[in-house]
Amino acid sequence: MTPLVIGTLIIVVTVALLATGMPIAFALGASALGFMIAFDGWRSVHFVPETVFAGLDDFTLVSLPMFIIMGAAVASSRAGSDLYEALARWLHRVPGSLVISNIGACALFAALTGSSPATCAAIGKMGIPEMRRRGYDADLATGAIAAGGTLGILIPPSITMILYGIASETSIGRLFLAGVIPGLLLTGLFMAWALFLSWKRGTRLVDADRIYSMKEKLELLPRLLPLLAVIVGVVYALYGGIATPSEAAGVGALLCLGMVMIIYRVWRPAELWLILRDGLRESGMLMLIIGASILFGYMMSSLQVTQSLAESIGGLQVHKWVIFGAINLLLLVAGMFLPPAAIILMTTPILMPVITAAGFDPIWFGVILTINMEMGLITPPVGLNLFVINGITPDIKLPTILRGALPFMGCMMVAIVLLCVFPELATWLPRVLMG
Repeated sequence: MTPLVIGTLIIVVTVALLATGMPIAFALGASALGFMIAFDGWRSVHFVPETVFAGLDDFTLVSLPMFIIMGAAVASSRAGSDLYEALARWLHRVPGSLVISNIGACALFAALTGSSPATCAAIGKMGIPEMRRRGYDADLATGAIAAGGTLGILIPPSITMILYGIASETSIGRLFLAGVIPGLLLTGLFMAWALFLSWKRGTRLVDADRIYSMKEKLELLPRLLPLLAVIVGVVYALYGGIATPSEAAGVGALLCLGMVMIIYRVWRPAELWLILRDGLRESGMLMLIIGASILFGYMMSSLQVTQSLAESIGGLQVHKWVIFGAINLLLLVAGMFLPPAAIILMTTPILMPVITAAGFDPIWFGVILTINMEMGLITPPVGLNLFVINGITPDIKLPTILRGALPFMGCMMVAIVLLCVFPELATWLPRVLMG
């Protein structure tokens, strides 16, 4: 049996295990262990503990639970509501202002949490009912939040980019910087579409003639300044040469915990325990997935699957952009069925030799991959953000939410095209700041 046939069999079996509802870590681990025993015999079991431990013995992984706690702390407070309300007051007279305010709040909240579901839940709980009350169509209101929530995995700090950095052995600091300009670009495209659609539909808003005084516009700023200070503190610690990504994550977690305790009065032991419990639960889940994916990658490499695939693709007489298009199609289809963490940790060991052989920049590709994962979050049948929004607004049917989110998916495709034409959008900032 050739390595490529073995690889096809591995993918089929792994996807079948995931389709049963088995936890991602168990499905990856079971598939890896099963094929190792089937082709190398029981002696291969001796390498399992050593392989998993060697992969997890990485100080960079400390940043994961720290960023998760940072996001859990912010999500437990009224920070999202304050962001939304402040932007709504300042942009009140702009066409489509409330949708634009929500997208902006999603972008800022994403920079604090790095989590798409948390961003959707925090901004959507207040933003969607308010948009509907003021006259916006249900599809635009829900679609904007579903799409805006995806910014949580692109704008740094991004847990998705940390996973890609670990799997591809690329600099997490560079990946974070590479996501800044594309994140702002995508936010701008989302806002532009919201403004155009509101203008085209001639949306007549309730209390559109209301005017906020300067006092009303300024009164929420003291609550927003600490949020901005946290972002600046983490960025300065990370790129000012003061701290590594893991240490910067610790700074961010400490600042966020201090902020929610002092400003939002989240100081009771029971409330703090919920933050730490949620952080520990998600961190443990991700560590299990990472450990299993390391074993999965080792199995693919030991059976010569990744090497054979890279050689086969490298030998194809096609242009590199044809290969790139096929990879994007693969990621898009995979995103319809699997969560981003599973896709990244499963496919990165396979795709990296192909990407580097074709001459693409791994940092640039990390941004492209992340945008593909964003599209997966708003496409059925397993679009996580769609179900989060549906849970917030059960009276709005899922097809309506999907109809509102699909144009924003078009914005993501436009962003990918722009990144292909102008790769400096992702590579310029890391090069300037980190050499």
